[in-house]
Amino acid sequence: MLTIGLTGGIASGKSTVSRRLMELGATVIDADAIARALQEPGRPGLDGIVEEFGPSVLTPGGRLDRAALGARVFADPGARSRLNAVIHPLVRAEAERLAAAAGEDAVLVEDIPLLVETGQHGRFDLVLTVQAPVEERVRRMVEDRGMTEADARARIAAQARDEERAAVSSTVLVNDGSVQQLLDRVDAWWEWHVEPRLTPAPPGA
Repeated sequence: MLTIGLTGGIASGKSTVSRRLMELGATVIDADAIARALQEPGRPGLDGIVEEFGPSVLTPGGRLDRAALGARVFADPGARSRLNAVIHPLVRAEAERLAAAAGEDAVLVEDIPLLVETGQHGRFDLVLTVQAPVEERVRRMVEDRGMTEADARARIAAQARDEERAAVSSTVLVNDGSVQQLLDRVDAWWEWHVEPRLTPAPPGA
């Protein structure tokens, strides 16, 4: 099994890269998707959040009010740490279960936005980081996600800096052009860094 840690800041284009890697044949484990599933009603993630933060983070229908929780944790590093202490162990346990089921020959990509912040980079064969200019990321969050500029910048500031991600990365893919250009860069990276590891060595090599 070849293990790849995929990371990148919010609105960097990491999700586009993740989808392309899946199209190329990788098994992708998405930490954000796992976290969202764990935060559904009746799941342990939501139960733990309510126990930690109280019922004010719930909608009238009993679901997680993501906007209310986000406003609390991105404005308060202590609250963010408390949330991470609830969610991260659950996400890791589920990711380990999915990885074990992937099979020995899989190219396993774990899509982890907070890979650097949680110190997980050392457990992968390769670490691939997607990077985009900060102002472009702010624009995407404001125009595509409806955030205010202040909220967008707060989200970026709450994550690792580009330099910190680059320091632990095998490769940094810079997403400063079109979507097609990014996809082409992913394809080239796969051809150079993944395909050679998938080709069986000739007899006697």
